[in-house]
Amino acid sequence: MDTDGAADRKGEWARHWQYPGVPGLDLLRARYVRHSFARHTHEGFVLGAVRRGIEDVVMPEGTIQARPGTVVMINPEVPHSARAGVPEGWVYSTLYPSSELIASIAAETTTLRGTAAFAETIVEDPDTARLVHEVHRAAEEGNALAADSLLRIAVARLLRRHGRSLPARTPTESGAPTAALARQLLEERMTEPPSLEELAQELDTSPFALLRAFKASYGLPPHTWLTDARVRSARRLLDSGVAPAEAAVAVGFTDQPHLNRHFTRIVGVPPGAYRKERARTYKTGDGAPA
Repeated sequence: MDTDGAADRKGEWARHWQYPGVPGLDLLRARYVRHSFARHTHEGFVLGAVRRGIEDVVMPEGTIQARPGTVVMINPEVPHSARAGVPEGWVYSTLYPSSELIASIAAETTTLRGTAAFAETIVEDPDTARLVHEVHRAAEEGNALAADSLLRIAVARLLRRHGRSLPARTPTESGAPTAALARQLLEERMTEPPSLEELAQELDTSPFALLRAFKASYGLPPHTWLTDARVRSARRLLDSGVAPAEAAVAVGFTDQPHLNRHFTRIVGVPPGAYRKERARTYKTGDGAPA
């Protein structure tokens, strides 16, 4: 079990992959000791269950400790980071269901209206934590019926117990329109972004005002958000078969080592291992080893 995916001399290992039997889902199973996740966000949801050890998850409201028997639930676009909470690190299974998958389950099994999300970040729920692990096991065995069923049972249970409807997003901060324009410009100029001062001048504001507005809107300062966005773009390129070196240049990193460092700290595995798993999944068409 501890030899799956990317491994290194520190005894860490990780597998980040997709299982065709459950569309709209990414999976990560790993043991981390020294590895730490940089502050980042996800386009979809995060559902994590620790099997051994402790994971410290740093959320906007503070640090939570994920232990065996707990389930961590993180909504889309919520900034967070993670690190080991004990010297021996942590072993865990994580599910990354898309927003569309969560919405479809919520519509079928709950009375939530609007955008479904989770009201809590961590709950003590050993039974559902076990389901998270079992989704991984079923996917790795190539059992699509079990993997899809267990995923839907776990998500429906969490939504019924801890779900809520997200309020419609309205720009409450006076700097929100400026932050949105700054984000748009950074997306358009990802490979050659302006400096903070240049960006502020272009938006007719000051650097510190832009920093405050951007962080208030997106939870991250512009430079951290840009790194996160570059890694997201690199993932999409790797998904399509682009080599890591080409992806690095295409998204604005100076070279592949820079992509490797940031990608690993955000995704949990190096880009080469990530792309290899994608290629293996598409080649075999199931969760069984190629």
